[in-house]
Amino acid sequence: MNNSGNTLLAIIAGSAIGAALGILYAPDKGENTRRLIADQAAATRDNFADSAVDLKNRVASKMSDERETLDTRVESLVSDLSYKTEDVISTLEKKLSELKSKNKKLQKTV
Repeated sequence: MNNSGNTLLAIIAGSAIGAALGILYAPDKGENTRRLIADQAAATRDNFADSAVDLKNRVASKMSDERETLDTRVESLVSDLSYKTEDVISTLEKKLSELKSKNKKLQKTV
């Protein structure tokens, strides 16, 4: 994104400098010079709009890629958690079974 900002700044600065030099060294009539300035302003506006649209599309694409990566990571995390939860439940069931067994033995001996 930083590179796009620099490019956009360079386009705007170049257009402004070009327009200023054009006015200073224009051997043409004022009407023609004004038309030239208007044309250059329109071209600069179009370049700026194109750069903004391009930047927006690149940001949207990057966000989409990051969203997909995040979705994949979350899905993997949920899957891993599910397996670990099953392991914990199995371990707890075994411990509960052992405790029930010990409890029955204690009840018989008393």
